[in-house]
This record gives sequence, C-alpha cells and structure tokens, in this order.
Amino acid sequence: MNDEFYMRQALIEARQALEKDEVPVGAVIVANGKIIARAHNLTETLNDVTAHAEMQAFTAAANSLDSKYLNDCTLYVTLEPCVMCAGAAFWTQIGRIVYGVSDLKRGFTLSGQPVLHPRTEVVSGVLQAECAGMLTGFFERKRQ
Repeated sequence: MNDEFYMRQALIEARQALEKDEVPVGAVIVANGKIIARAHNLTETLNDVTAHAEMQAFTAAANSLDSKYLNDCTLYVTLEPCVMCAGAAFWTQIGRIVYGVSDLKRGFTLSGQPVLHPRTEVVSGVLQAECAGMLTGFFERKRQ
C-alpha cells in the first residue's frame, strides 16, 4: 500500500462529510499498514467547532491503540491541518502527516512557527487535484 491508496481512503471519508453538508475533509490513520481510524468533519453535525476530521481520527486511533501517543502512525488527511489540529498532532507525537491540498487561509504552515512535533515527517500534495476539486466544488455550491 502507498500514500495514494490511503489518501483515497481519506477521500471516501471526505465524501461522507459532503453527503452531510459538512466541509468535505476526510482523514484516516494508519499503523503497521492497517487503517486504525477513519473520520470526517462533523462540526455542523455535532455543533462543535473542534470536530475536525483530524481531531476525530486522533481520538479513534488513540482508542484503537489504547495509547495517547501515535508516534508509529501516519495521518492521511485531504486538507492541510489547521493550527488547532497541528497542535493536537504535536501532542500525539504522530510520526507522519500526509495531506492532499494546502489550506492557503488556515493551514498550519502559514503560522511560520514549528507547530508539529520535531520528529513528525510531513508530505504534501498527494492526490492534490482530487482533494482540491471536492473542496472547491463544495464552496462554489455554497456561494450560489
């Protein structure tokens, strides 16, 4: 399995968010080649601004591993994590983050500060066109 395979799984989660009229962001967390957590945005459904896909996935993964640390795991998420989610990623000590499209308004890389754990590896741009297309379409429909 490779990064594209797991990002396609995150896109499946993003589609589930889209079906609920949520911002279509999906995430999966992988440990030892196995998906241990699947999640998508639930901020509208739960009326909770912190219910981002990544936050939901961190909780599910921690429960799956019975550990708050995810240092041997990879987070695949369709949109670059915001500063809140990157801060949570820091505390989980997640080993790797792979995201599809950069968030030019709220992504953690805009802060200019080291937000992630120093050992966290970051890969960006995986299935970027597919991830961007879903988000762009969602917001274009909202503006109409």
